[in-house]
Amino acid sequence: MIDMAKLIDPAAGTVAAGIFADEQIYQRELEQVWPRVWVFLAHDCMLPKPGSYLQNYIGEDPILVVRQKDGSVKAFLNQCRHRGMRICRADAGTAKAFMCSFHGWTYGTDGQLINVPHEDSAYGPGFDRSRFGAVMVPRLRNYKGFWFGCWDKDAPDLVEYLGDAAWYLDGYVDRWEGGVEAVAVHKWVLSANWKFNVEQPTSDMQHAEITHVSAVYAMANGEVVVPTGPEGVLELKGRQYFTPFGHGGAWLDTDESTPGFETPELIAWEKANKDAIVERRGSFRSIRPAGHSNIFPNFMYLGNGTMRVTHPRGPGEMEIWAWTFVPKAAPSEVKEAMRIDVMRTFSPGGMFEQDDAENWHEMQHILRGSKARAQRFSYPMRNVAPAVDQDGYPGATTAHPFSDNAALNMYDFYADLMSGMDWDDIKAKRAVSPDKTSCVQGRPADEVREQGTA
Repeated sequence: MIDMAKLIDPAAGTVAAGIFADEQIYQRELEQVWPRVWVFLAHDCMLPKPGSYLQNYIGEDPILVVRQKDGSVKAFLNQCRHRGMRICRADAGTAKAFMCSFHGWTYGTDGQLINVPHEDSAYGPGFDRSRFGAVMVPRLRNYKGFWFGCWDKDAPDLVEYLGDAAWYLDGYVDRWEGGVEAVAVHKWVLSANWKFNVEQPTSDMQHAEITHVSAVYAMANGEVVVPTGPEGVLELKGRQYFTPFGHGGAWLDTDESTPGFETPELIAWEKANKDAIVERRGSFRSIRPAGHSNIFPNFMYLGNGTMRVTHPRGPGEMEIWAWTFVPKAAPSEVKEAMRIDVMRTFSPGGMFEQDDAENWHEMQHILRGSKARAQRFSYPMRNVAPAVDQDGYPGATTAHPFSDNAALNMYDFYADLMSGMDWDDIKAKRAVSPDKTSCVQGRPADEVREQGTA
């Protein structure tokens, strides 16, 4: 039995290095983390018409997400019920049915088994096709065009699971009439544990001033104005947020002289249409956040339009899928500028992405050593205490961009799942109280609709 209390100690601010390299830990994650939480599967724009499908994953389980004839969406395991072959081997497309290439069992777009070769002569009258439909993802929800799936019937509904994270997500995806759409996707594999990737957008803004400094100077042609306070000391202002179920993010407060990750053409277009954004989101929320966030476990987004998922591929490997999401209402030149900007920054060949990949790869390589795996990683940046509903920001926030609070909160939730704690106990433990600001009670998010998928 894995004792998570010995591996993760939020109070002390330490995490055992072994959780990023141990095969037993990894197998436990596939059983206790991924099937129990809400995982991003698709966006409406990826399923434009009946029969449109996308193959994605929940952990290492391949999932087909398919638009139905009535406009609803279903999701099911991409696995034939006969011998376990995939029933669809393409990443995306449009289909009238899915046929297993092993023995020809054929499934409808709703996952039902509709044809079996030699059914009458070889299987006999006792064979009942209705018993062998694809295994459905029982819970599927849509938030402002983004589809999430969950295997666990006891997990909170998506509205509760997102909680205050929905407020921050809206600042990226619901700023404009019509929402967002994806215009490009990149996929690549890295030799590093998936948690290294998800921790960074959840919590780590501080790495940017070290890891990415050369890229920032290159993009700004060496003309970067560094904000300073008294006596010329570096002064970066911003904030971090986190929620009971492991979501988190951080951003820098920026002005025109401060480098960010946002596309200049997008900024110019938003300035020209500021009134519409203010009318939609309010003046306080019309300011574009210059940062990044993660919806636990693996749905990440950045201010320049990058949205991505990180799929686990063993304790020492991850597969990243990154889309460029643009405002649907933006002119074509703005969308194209965003696509190029993401390719230049956070694609496999992007300047920032290569910086991050080098860190994660080297960290994983070091964990091959027995002494290295026996160490505990430190999370001591907690000088600024978190507060609840402070300065207009919902949920738990830290009034400093550099803090380890969100990371420790994420690992604490992760430990609850890994320990096998049931959802009622998790919610009771992580609910807010007057003397506890490490977790906050989730609030309802708007525009969540449910599709039947049973």
